[in-house]
Amino acid sequence: MTIVRRCAAALAATTVLCVALAPAAVAGGDVPAAPGASPSAEPAPEPSPAEPAPVVIPPGLYGEKDPTYDGVWRQSLAMMGQFAAHVRPANQAVAWLKGQQCANGAFPAYRPEPSTPCDAKTMVDSNATAAAVQALSTLGGQRPAMDRAIAWLRSVQNKDGGWSYAPGTPSDANSTSLVIGALTTAGVRPSAVRSPEGKNAYDALVGLSIPCTTASGADAGAFAYQPDPSGKLSANDDATAAAVLAGVGKRLVSGPVKAGPAPDCVSSADPSPERAARNGAAYLTSALAATGHLDLPPMPGADDSAPQPDIGNTAEAVLALTAAGYGDQANRALEWLKQNSGAWAQENGPAAYAQLILAAHATDTDPRNFGGIDLVERLNATGPAPKTIAVPASPAAAASTSVDDGGRAVLWLIVMGLVVAGYIGFRISIRRKTARP
Repeated sequence: MTIVRRCAAALAATTVLCVALAPAAVAGGDVPAAPGASPSAEPAPEPSPAEPAPVVIPPGLYGEKDPTYDGVWRQSLAMMGQFAAHVRPANQAVAWLKGQQCANGAFPAYRPEPSTPCDAKTMVDSNATAAAVQALSTLGGQRPAMDRAIAWLRSVQNKDGGWSYAPGTPSDANSTSLVIGALTTAGVRPSAVRSPEGKNAYDALVGLSIPCTTASGADAGAFAYQPDPSGKLSANDDATAAAVLAGVGKRLVSGPVKAGPAPDCVSSADPSPERAARNGAAYLTSALAATGHLDLPPMPGADDSAPQPDIGNTAEAVLALTAAGYGDQANRALEWLKQNSGAWAQENGPAAYAQLILAAHATDTDPRNFGGIDLVERLNATGPAPKTIAVPASPAAAASTSVDDGGRAVLWLIVMGLVVAGYIGFRISIRRKTARP
């Protein structure tokens, strides 16, 4: 699931600290006696664990959970979701996101004190930065902030042409795909952004695609997140959905595309980025075929006989397939999401609502009636009230309006018809006068 993956990547930086604390937390044996106490004395009661400090959500930020690992990410997705639903975020929300940017253009996962300048200890990352670029692009007038972010992304490009979550680590398909989307959004051709070794983002991305050969088995066409230590590539649903979107030149906010025939997995010794993406679409189509949804990978030691649905990546797969022109292959998954995503979105908050809205937007589905849930209303309720809400543009949304709204709409059409008729009559009379000798 995308949301979990972002948090897991950020948490990786704290692994050493967690390991260091682990021995004390799991130490067994008797409790040592207090100085001067009899060995047979009852051990002193353990102190009650301190109550965790309440999470303070800064004004302007969406969501109620601790933003340490996903503040900028969820803010960016929330703003993109609102844009796709014809909603303008509040000025306070925009100001919060822009306030997270460091002077060098990068964004961290979360900066609790924006007034304090970023330094070497500030944990900036490519995912937050690329998502922020895509979010800012929906607002208009944000070119300076976007240009600084793009300049920073270019400065941390890896030798193979790709990007990693944290600068200085090996490239991964998810981060590289997000940066491709950010570059495209900013009007920069990803193929033109090259490392000193002459590699671009697509070189890295194609290098993480699994060939369409019988030897690849069920993984054929998929993308790996990263190679394992031996260099082997294993299918990763999250990476594949992200790479399909990037490989066909689309960003997270993508509108409907006319559906074509089902994708084929075509073997090629040197596939183009688009060919690799369409092979990835073939993998996603196959993965969705059995149940209409993707599954979470089993946890170590867990029973994998009853896999759990991966709602976030199913939404990403719907977006990627539809944007690539394979909407017919996403229809079943879309219907499954409508019936099964409500509780998940409520638990995971603004980024989850936004993912569903983006999937709805790509499929021309009404996000205000997504399986009976108004995703837009719920997303808006997680943060500051939006400035304006446009009239829903989709036919489904128009059909769901009240009788009063419908009456006003009819009256408005009549008035506009009279205005147009009057204008045409006026133009005809002018022509007649001009034509007289």
